[in-house]
Amino acid sequence: MNKISRISIMLLILLSFSSCEVVEGIFNLGVGVGIFIVVAIIALIIFIISRFKK
Repeated sequence: MNKISRISIMLLILLSFSSCEVVEGIFNLGVGVGIFIVVAIIALIIFIISRFKK
């Protein structure tokens, strides 16, 4: 029983580390998409302002 509990604890630790890496990847992707959207909105605002000045 002791060997089984050690294996299950190690398996739980390994699975939790890999899931944390997945969550980190998702958040990093979200940050990248968020930055892209903000830059696109700023570019659109600058484009609209430049069209009205002509």
